[in-house]
Amino acid sequence: MCTKVRNEELEDRSKKRKIVFFAFLLFSVFYSFTTNAQCAMCRAAIESEGDTAKAQAVNDGIVYLMAIPYLLVAAIGYAVYRLYSKKKV
Repeated sequence: MCTKVRNEELEDRSKKRKIVFFAFLLFSVFYSFTTNAQCAMCRAAIESEGDTAKAQAVNDGIVYLMAIPYLLVAAIGYAVYRLYSKKKV
C-alpha cells in the first residue's frame, strides 16, 4: 500500500515537472527580445546606406545563425539524457 502511494506521488511530480518544462520551453521559443546582433562595423556600413529594411534583415539573419548551434546542442543533450535514463531503468 505504501509503495503504491509513493509511486503515485512520484508520477504526480514527474507530470508537474514535464508541464513546467514545456511551459518554459514554449515561453522561451515564442517570447523574443528586440536585439541588435550586428558587429559595429556591419551595423555602420548598413545604416549608412539608409535602408532600414536591409539592416533589419541582416540583423534577423545573424540571430537565426546564432540560434542554430544552441538548438543542435540542446537536441544532442536531450538524446544523451534519454539514452542514459533508459539504461538506469
